[in-house]
Amino acid sequence: MRSADHIAPAKLTSSDTTAPEFEDRDLLIVAAALAREFGKPSATIYWTDLLCTAILAYGAVTALLLLPIGLASVPAYCVAVLAFYRGLSFIHELTHLRPNTVRGFSAAWNVLFGISLLVPSFMYEGVHTVHHARTTYGTRNDPEYLPFSAMPRRASLRFLAVSALIPLGLLLRFAVLAPISIVIPRLRRIVITRYSALAINPSFRRREALPTSSRSWLLLEVCTAWWSIFVVALTALGAIAMPDFLTCVAVGVGVAVINQIRTLASHAWGNAADQPISLTAQYLDSVNVPPPAALPALWAPVGLRYHALHHLLPSVPYHSLGRAHAKLSSSRVGSARCSTPDYPGMPAVLEKILKTSRASQSGDAQATASAPTRLNADGQ
Repeated sequence: MRSADHIAPAKLTSSDTTAPEFEDRDLLIVAAALAREFGKPSATIYWTDLLCTAILAYGAVTALLLLPIGLASVPAYCVAVLAFYRGLSFIHELTHLRPNTVRGFSAAWNVLFGISLLVPSFMYEGVHTVHHARTTYGTRNDPEYLPFSAMPRRASLRFLAVSALIPLGLLLRFAVLAPISIVIPRLRRIVITRYSALAINPSFRRREALPTSSRSWLLLEVCTAWWSIFVVALTALGAIAMPDFLTCVAVGVGVAVINQIRTLASHAWGNAADQPISLTAQYLDSVNVPPPAALPALWAPVGLRYHALHHLLPSVPYHSLGRAHAKLSSSRVGSARCSTPDYPGMPAVLEKILKTSRASQSGDAQATASAPTRLNADGQ
């Protein structure tokens, strides 16, 4: 087997590399070698990162609740939102970790973040893998894809605006619908298929829980439902002050908004044909925001800044994606870099999407949509 050190994908024109059916086999050979080299997760890194993030998140929200509302509380709010967002982002890793690879990690994450944020891991497990499948990526069956580049610009703006309602929607799902659905089978089916997935595609319907996962699903759902009912009840009884409750909701809104913005910036959303595309096209339709850009470490934490590379190497843990990206970049030379998923920052990604949306709306998409922005030698 050839090594990733000296293989470069074939010399290609921009139109070749962006063809939905094209498969860059040399790129896939490099990817396979990188997956073997960087595919082992470090339990030490996972646990240290998760626990430090939890300490920072709960410490910041405690400070936020103790401080008077005003300018002095803004730093604590920002830290709380970013820390809880980082903690939430580990749900992405849970879906790709093989069972017992990092023992106890899933349970700990659910206790520290999943239940408290009303996003238990079953909301993503069995859903995110559908997004990665070659037969469903970018199609109407993909839970995490909408063809924003072919939609009016207002669709992207609505997508961002609705994120502020996500915390209240989750509270309704677990505090109200979950208990009622226990005694109404028809509602239960609706809750499972329509309200049990972190999906942005409104037409996506997940299958009912498989027998092998129903016990863990039920346990997490009961715990999350009880937690949400407990918080609502204590607030209604005055044991939790309404300002404190609203402050926590505001943190949740902040987390949801950042995640929605990051989601919009995670793909070029170019598959408007509702047809399966090649892994190469899936890679080029996704987004990397590598160094020297610094802000992605905040808005795309836990490896999400290498989203395109993750689609190419889904088994590689987040802490190794930076090294894998550097090695892949060094192996790609000459005209093979004419098409790349690397962007210099979020503004470049959003500008690409909005420009393509306007072009699509005016019927002139082919003339104005450009290839993904590339990093130059200075990283700009």
